[in-house]
Amino acid sequence: MKKLFLPVIVALLLSPLAKAQPGKTQVTKWQYGRNGAVSITWDDGSINQFKVALPILNRLQLPATFFIITGQIPGSQYHGRFIGRPVKDIIRETATIPTNKDNFFERASAAGYLGLIGPLDYHYKAGSLIDAGKPEAAYKAIDECYAKVRNGEFKPGVQHNDEYKDAHGTTWAQIKAYAAQGHEFASHMVTHPRLAALDETNLMYEAEKSRLDVLNHLGLPYTFSAEGPFGTENERAVAYLAKVYPALRNRMPEPWLKEISRSSRDTPGNTNKEYVQYQRGATTQTPLPMMKAWIDTTMNRKDTWLVLTHHGVDGIGWEALPHQELDQYFTYIKNHQDKLWVATFGDVTKYMRERQSAKLQSSLKGHQVTVTINHPLSKVFYNIPLTLKTYVPAGWKNVNVVQGNKKQTITTTIDTKGTYVLYQVLPNRNPVILTGI
Repeated sequence: MKKLFLPVIVALLLSPLAKAQPGKTQVTKWQYGRNGAVSITWDDGSINQFKVALPILNRLQLPATFFIITGQIPGSQYHGRFIGRPVKDIIRETATIPTNKDNFFERASAAGYLGLIGPLDYHYKAGSLIDAGKPEAAYKAIDECYAKVRNGEFKPGVQHNDEYKDAHGTTWAQIKAYAAQGHEFASHMVTHPRLAALDETNLMYEAEKSRLDVLNHLGLPYTFSAEGPFGTENERAVAYLAKVYPALRNRMPEPWLKEISRSSRDTPGNTNKEYVQYQRGATTQTPLPMMKAWIDTTMNRKDTWLVLTHHGVDGIGWEALPHQELDQYFTYIKNHQDKLWVATFGDVTKYMRERQSAKLQSSLKGHQVTVTINHPLSKVFYNIPLTLKTYVPAGWKNVNVVQGNKKQTITTTIDTKGTYVLYQVLPNRNPVILTGI
């Protein structure tokens, strides 16, 4: 019988150790202490995203991120162009020198700017092959393209890709108004090219000039995020983009983040990482129950950030989904907002990075808890409030939380570790003073 009582005695002795000491403070994994995060993102900026989908999002008060093709928007300063040698010299050279690793990027960059209908398709084909890790096949595609150019097989004209054409119809003034409604607008480059097929000069033109138009029309906060077209994960292309934009949906190689791309069949599963970025893209072949299952997975874990990628709506844009399905899906997300932090791609990125780099100190003296929190990140972009969870003496029913001129009165909550409050603070500001009522 003594052996039966021993575990009970040990449990009773250790139970006080499980209680959190008053004053103990932590930054919650997600804003507002939610179970997971969801970012609703859109690629290309096709017109029905704004005419049809955005009103649904606004009705449900759900923010979204729109990665827009800037070169086609009226008033943009920068448009598609090839920067390099005269294209006639490049065409002439292709007759005697096969495409190889030394000349591929120049030729692929120039292909869409030869004044012909057809070579742009080869630019996309070659870029797709580079993204797939098949450079030799990409070289052959470019050789085939220029052979047809020399043989006069293409008609004269200006060719744009489908994504670029579908994006027509929205002005910068409209986009600025949409941004004021709480949505994030970010770069999807100038012309939606295959970045993996561009040389350094033309790749940086697409990235930097798109950023400048966003900066000039929307302001610095909207130059934080970007998405290289086609979700490219090409290391070379992503490295160039990372020089221009602090956050890329393509890749986010943080030591504390497990990345699951749209094309991956992986699931969040078990991981030793602090966070999981779980990218999923709904197409016309994706059943609604599967889309809802992504939400269920996110809210039943504690570490997952679901990044949803959408394109077309009601027949306009790639893999266009009907607005009725989008309405039903977004309503499902809204109905579970008590467990999910729904925020823009940029805001979730900022929160995670702020939390991971934050230095926090907390102490209880008498009837006050004092908390200081700072991080070393740039104040230009990293200004998202963090949610703190502070344990307080058991007798406190309400708590005044003061940071500078901001005052909140919060009712306490109890969990297995004790009595606590959740509250919002801005790092790198005044200390936070908590006083029991």
